[in-house]
Amino acid sequence: MYNNEILGCYVQIGFDPNLREQDFMNLNESFTPYIWKEHGVSTVLKKMKTNRFFGQDLDLALFQFYVKPTPIELQYLKEIGAYRRKEKSIGIPIIVNDENFFNKSEEDRYNFIKTSILLKMDLLEDVVKKKKLDTNMDLLKKDLQEVLSKWQPHSA
Repeated sequence: MYNNEILGCYVQIGFDPNLREQDFMNLNESFTPYIWKEHGVSTVLKKMKTNRFFGQDLDLALFQFYVKPTPIELQYLKEIGAYRRKEKSIGIPIIVNDENFFNKSEEDRYNFIKTSILLKMDLLEDVVKKKKLDTNMDLLKKDLQEVLSKWQPHSA
C-alpha cells in the first residue's frame, strides 16, 4: 500500500509552450500549497483512519490535479482512470483552471477541492461496483467527508 494511505495526491501543471518558465513556477506556487503544504489536502487525507480496513482490492486512489491542461492534454483525460488490477490502484483526474480555481476567493478554492474530491468518490464507487471490488466505499466516503469537513481556509 502507498504509505498505508488509500488516498493520495498528484499535481501536474499543463504544458503550454507559450508560457515562460516563470509562468510555470507561478502556477506551481499558487496551486501546490493547497495540496502539499503542512495544511494542504494531502496532509488532511493522511489524517484518515489508516487502521481502517477498506478492502483488499484497492490500495490507492490517486487524485490527479491537472493544473491548466492544454486542449490536447484535455482530450486524453477521462472522468476517472482505469482500475489497475496489478497495482490495485486508480487515477482520478481533477481539472484545475481559472474558472473553477484561480479566479475564485480563498474559501471558494478550498470548496472546489473538497467538492471535486467528494464528487469523484461517486465515480470511484461506480468503478468499484462494476469491477466487483471488495472496497467498503460507504466507510471510505464517510471517513473522507469527516476529514474534509474540518479542512478550512484558515487552517492553511
